Amino acid sequence: MRKLMKNRQIETRIFIALAAICIFLSLATDTFLTSANLTSLLNNSSVNLIWAVGLLVVLIAGGIDISFAVATSVVQYIAAKILIGMGGGNWVLGFIVCGGVGIMLGLINAALIHGFRIISIVVTIATFNAFFGLLMFFTRGRSIYNLPDWWIERIPLYEHQAADGTWSQLMMPVAVMVVCVIATWFLIQRTNLGRQIYAFGDNPEGARRAGVNLALMQGLAFGWCGMMAGIAALMQVNIVQEVVPNALYGRELDVLAATVLGGARLGGGKGTVLGAVLGVMFVAVTQNGLNLLGISPFAFKMIIGAAILIAISTSNMNLGGLFATRKEGAK
Repeated sequence: MRKLMKNRQIETRIFIALAAICIFLSLATDTFLTSANLTSLLNNSSVNLIWAVGLLVVLIAGGIDISFAVATSVVQYIAAKILIGMGGGNWVLGFIVCGGVGIMLGLINAALIHGFRIISIVVTIATFNAFFGLLMFFTRGRSIYNLPDWWIERIPLYEHQAADGTWSQLMMPVAVMVVCVIATWFLIQRTNLGRQIYAFGDNPEGARRAGVNLALMQGLAFGWCGMMAGIAALMQVNIVQEVVPNALYGRELDVLAATVLGGARLGGGKGTVLGAVLGVMFVAVTQNGLNLLGISPFAFKMIIGAAILIAISTSNMNLGGLFATRKEGAK
């Protein structure tokens, strides 16, 4: 119960901060609170949100994965070669191939962590470099443009033309992102495996003594993250309509920062889907607002870094208790 209340405090805190930023930007710019900007914000955040819910499961299990963005790049290239070799394929095959290759890459991380008893951040730093090095070696940095028509076809879910002629659209990756968010919520909140993941992340030795299969938990966490990386690969290609080997390099840190900002504990056993979603949207709205205000992109890194430090340093602070103590002192 106390853990649930703590999660609610973090979610409320970041929601208030996000709402305050939105109100400020709506007053400071004429373009933030428009249908075109808001739908663009959702479209551009869909891949990061898919990544975030996959990473969330790893963080809850007490691990860290920084290889998921590079894994997405690897999945894009392998899937493109497989699907083109099959004559083009379709959406069903696309999800199967991308999800399957992503799971395989995630399970490589899990096998190395569990088999060699190495901490996850060291393993994923190694696989991050190995995956990216192999990708660049075999592709020589060349992009793939000749992709199946179904993969690069833009499928709008919602379209609206404003009085000034600007169009706003919500695209298919947003719907896929919503499914991934709901599926992750169901996994960690409504299944016995989800409860075991929390227990494993909070106290691995206690979970082992209670009969939790540690290898299964590692495989499930990193496999789920890999599957989300694979689905993100499918959606990323649909958005940009090409496969660029190094396009996603470096984006993993922003997603990790956003997920931690949303309340996921680096030590494991803590985190919610709602918190991860709020964290990603906080980062996305902040970056979007700075762009609209014409502020240097370097300021974005500074602001996000400061926000993460504040989030981590206050994560164990009971603000209600603090205010109550001050009130008692004043009396």
